[in-house]
Amino acid sequence: MSLIDKIQAAGIVGAGGGGFPAHVKAQAKVEFIIANGAECEPLIHKDFELMLHFPAEVVGGMKLVMDATGAQKGYLGVKAKNKQAIEALEKYLPGTGIEMVILGDFYPAGDEYELVYLATGRLIPPAGIPLNVGCVVNNVETFYNIYQAARGSAVTRKFVCVAGAVKKASSFFVPVGTTFRELIEFAGGTTVNDFGIFIGGLMMGSLTFDLDEVVTKTTSGLIVLPKDHYLVGRKNRSAHNKLKIGKSACDQCSYCTEMCPRYLLGYDVQPHKVMRSLGFTTGGKAVWNQFAELCCACGLCTLYSCPEDLYPKEACDNSKQEMKSANFKYKQEKPVKVHPIKEGRRVPLRQLRHRLQVENYEKHAPYLEAMPEVQSVKIMLKQHVGDKALPIVSMGDSVKEGTLIAKPAEGKLGSYIHSSIDGKVTHIAEDYIKISR
Repeated sequence: MSLIDKIQAAGIVGAGGGGFPAHVKAQAKVEFIIANGAECEPLIHKDFELMLHFPAEVVGGMKLVMDATGAQKGYLGVKAKNKQAIEALEKYLPGTGIEMVILGDFYPAGDEYELVYLATGRLIPPAGIPLNVGCVVNNVETFYNIYQAARGSAVTRKFVCVAGAVKKASSFFVPVGTTFRELIEFAGGTTVNDFGIFIGGLMMGSLTFDLDEVVTKTTSGLIVLPKDHYLVGRKNRSAHNKLKIGKSACDQCSYCTEMCPRYLLGYDVQPHKVMRSLGFTTGGKAVWNQFAELCCACGLCTLYSCPEDLYPKEACDNSKQEMKSANFKYKQEKPVKVHPIKEGRRVPLRQLRHRLQVENYEKHAPYLEAMPEVQSVKIMLKQHVGDKALPIVSMGDSVKEGTLIAKPAEGKLGSYIHSSIDGKVTHIAEDYIKISR
């Protein structure tokens, strides 16, 4: 079986949150393989812990993909502050064709457009992908999973970080399908009674209050914050109210645009103009929506740049939907040219944490070898880009960890899904399969 077949059979998708099936990327022929270990979401430290404790697997997975794609060079993006991880990884680099790209502690260093530029000096075409400039980019955990797949292991566990208002911030493996309740209990429980949970990060993640939601292949971590925290209140506003506030209060200062990482790289992203689409001009949507097309949804404009605490990122999200409904796609005509003041407008993580009012929650989240002992798992059938997987098991079937339980329809983009524990299939629904010990 080829490496590509092993990756597909293992059900590997982008573990950093993107969820794109990894076997598709591994089929490309490229010049460079880039590992994203930047991890710039505030408070989450699972990639650091993974690189520190599993450096051979991360580098080994990169080398496997380099061989499969014909890439002659690999780049491993890691922040300079993570000295222990750098030292651990460097031991495995000689003779591999892989070198470090040392990154500053700024947000969003992990944006793939930014990382490709820092590693290779190449600028991805507007609305393009790394493949357009001869690169494949994966999160470091994806490369870890590829290394394991080459040895016959399917993706049944997810490496997560649980942080914020918990008693024992930590990073650990957990069976896919484990509830958030069990993750938080494993981290010692919360330090507050009423709280919200940010899934995947404060900047680009989502907010939930449902402890029965479950871990998927793309869950990078949970951040618990008190329910009365500034960020919980902001995130919990309705989409209608977010746009209404922007319509009434935006004074067109343009800070959101001037601080936008994509704009500074040379892409025509202008959130302050998108804000005009909320109702400042008659028929303005057709004029101003187009400047949202290349937004990467990093959230910096909403949560850092705007002095009025408005929602430019959400306005961009809304504009993208309106353009999609109108079957319109903006194409940037002017060449991509890096802004001369780009380096001076980087946003340090320390400064971002201060702005987000989470400095008191910044803690080491050490790797724990133990993992939660769960009695049942709820495994979602869509944990990836593409079509939902279709069940291939029946009620009452006995399964082992690693048993294939669902797969995409023939010819459809998707991912194989496996049982994450030993047990029996106790429920099959439209969107998930439940397995109990």
